[in-house]
Amino acid sequence: MLRLVLPKGSLEKSTLELFASAGLTVGRGSSVDYKGDIDDPRVESVRILRPQEIGRYIADGLFDLGITGRDWIEETSSEVQSLGQLHYSKNTARPVRIVVAVPEESSWESVSELPSGVKVSTEYPVLTENYFVSKGVHADIQLSYGATEAKAPEIVDIVVDITETGRALRAAGLKVLDTILTSHTELVANPDAYSNPDKRQAMEQIHTLLQGVLEARGKVMVKMNVLAKNLDKVLGGLPSMKSPTVNELSTGDGYAVETVVEKDQINILIPELRANGATDIVEIPISKIVH
Repeated sequence: MLRLVLPKGSLEKSTLELFASAGLTVGRGSSVDYKGDIDDPRVESVRILRPQEIGRYIADGLFDLGITGRDWIEETSSEVQSLGQLHYSKNTARPVRIVVAVPEESSWESVSELPSGVKVSTEYPVLTENYFVSKGVHADIQLSYGATEAKAPEIVDIVVDITETGRALRAAGLKVLDTILTSHTELVANPDAYSNPDKRQAMEQIHTLLQGVLEARGKVMVKMNVLAKNLDKVLGGLPSMKSPTVNELSTGDGYAVETVVEKDQINILIPELRANGATDIVEIPISKIVH
């Protein structure tokens, strides 16, 4: 039903792992194949392409659903329907910024101070051009094919580059004047396909599965038995997503308690639960959480 396109490159491995965890394993003849398939009636085909191209291809109707960054959606002026952000790897857990940066020794402290004809290097010529036009600055924009931060001040005056923490820019002797765009990785759809009720339902179901995996990451379920006299004490020290589930044991002298907690808390929590009177404590991994 759905023609799916996934990002190749730095996001490829983590994207395929996310889909596999969601029960949507992508099958390929080899790790370098650009075509794949998912054994699921909702997915007709899978292609793996550079994220720079994905927004445009989805907007053009070549694919129904895909994953790419907001930066490339804006750079290619792609009209797509966003189903939401996906934070699933070290590359997507935090947003990245497209910034204007100048050499630290520069006297420029704001974009408004930049002279007409200022030379700019960037991998985002469209975003950069639109930005400087909006600021009333005539800029000589030069397309960069990588290592953008290394080109100022010898080759260009300033750079427009992507950064997460700013560390690489600082290491290159640059300071940030302004942020053009904050970008997240998104699940996006072709608007016409999204308007089709059957395709939209399939898209939303896939989104639910992916989000369920992400919600479960870093969490575990903990189950235990608690005597009635210890219940309040155990519950008082028990973190949970919502309220813990409490059921009376068949013996009538205690309760079965279960809840979901952060995995990084469990090594502290289990000894505390035992000290508070909980017994038969079981830690269970979770594959998905769907609200």
